[in-house]
Amino acid sequence: MPRWFRRRKKEEEAPPESSPGEVSAALESESPAAAVTEAPVAEIPEAANPTATPPDASAPAEPEEVEEAEPRKGLFSRFRRQKKEAEPSPESLESPLNEAAAAAAAEPEAAPEAALETETPEAASPLAEEALETTPEEEAEPRKGLFRRFRERLSRSREALAGGLDRVFAGRKEVDAALLEELEELLITADLGVETTLHLVQALQERLKRRELADVGRLKAALREEMLSLLQGPPAPPRTTKPWVVLLVGVNGVGKTTTLAKLAHQEQLQGRAPLLIAGDTFRAAAVEQLQIWGERLGAPVIHQKTGADPAAVVFDGLAAALARDVDTVFIDTAGRLHTKVNLMEELKKIFRTAGKKLPGAPHEVLLVLDATTGQNALSQARIFHEAVGISGIVLTKMDGTAKGGVALAVTHETGLPLRYIGLGEGMEDLRPFDAEAFVAAILGGDGAE
Repeated sequence: MPRWFRRRKKEEEAPPESSPGEVSAALESESPAAAVTEAPVAEIPEAANPTATPPDASAPAEPEEVEEAEPRKGLFSRFRRQKKEAEPSPESLESPLNEAAAAAAAEPEAAPEAALETETPEAASPLAEEALETTPEEEAEPRKGLFRRFRERLSRSREALAGGLDRVFAGRKEVDAALLEELEELLITADLGVETTLHLVQALQERLKRRELADVGRLKAALREEMLSLLQGPPAPPRTTKPWVVLLVGVNGVGKTTTLAKLAHQEQLQGRAPLLIAGDTFRAAAVEQLQIWGERLGAPVIHQKTGADPAAVVFDGLAAALARDVDTVFIDTAGRLHTKVNLMEELKKIFRTAGKKLPGAPHEVLLVLDATTGQNALSQARIFHEAVGISGIVLTKMDGTAKGGVALAVTHETGLPLRYIGLGEGMEDLRPFDAEAFVAAILGGDGAE
């Protein structure tokens, strides 16, 4: 019994057994070094404090610190995991909503450089540069737009011709001689001229004999085809020399100087360098007018004082053109009545002088006609063609007249091609003549819409 009491007493005096986790927890609570290191780690982020504060060097090294490394490592792991979850993913940074946040996170020194880079021309996208380089004047106008433009500007001629055709054909189901007689009268009143009208009606009568005109619809289609055949002239001559010299002639008030400026503008759109010669030394302020156009276009103008010899001005102008290596030369001349013999002789002198200075010049002679003059344009074309040999016709003011049929009369009775047609006062309103668009515009129907 005494032995049993002694063993019992020893067990009560011995300290109670504890688990390793409880021992480490007790050591952590009693260790002063652990108290110093745990607090900063919990409050300071890892990025700012990557290493924990080392313990005091004077403190005795205890073996329990080895066991303390495991919970510290777990603490840092949890902190890293929480930070990683809080950081945005690369995909979210690429989204437009986070672009502002990403820019704000950039260094302050980089922000001004980025702003400057976005303002420089090099930072512009290729599409933007392409859009700036391409002008509406360099792009080809769609065919449908060309028909629409002709239709809008030739509305008066269309009302006179197409409206008259609708009245003549109204209620008619068969094509007969009486219908062709009414059509003949209508075409003459639309300023197609007697000879041109007889030519068209005779061609329709031949088709009627061959029984090709079964109804009014086929008659109108046949009339369209015959008109197209009259307007299909030879193309412009190919350029075989430099500079290419173009002489503009015509009576007073047809718009030669303005037409010359529009032609020079078209040359610039095609990448050519024009030069203008003020050969009209008779009309007051004619030289000043051409100089103003030259300033607007940025093209040189060769001129002399009012009253000078036009042939001498042309000679000096061609000499300047050869020296400056320009592509095209446009010669303006004074307006002259085709009935004035002395003025027509002066025009012949200009023609000869140009040929002496530059063999083969002028390479083109364009006659400018006012469409509002109607059949009077025919006599002008005949006499000017006899004097200097016209190579093409420019028909102006087509938008302000109902006499658009004169285009057919001029091309048929003179045999000269219609090269340009004026549809307005703007620089882009002088259009290369398109026979199909013109006929569709004055007759209406398909193609004009």
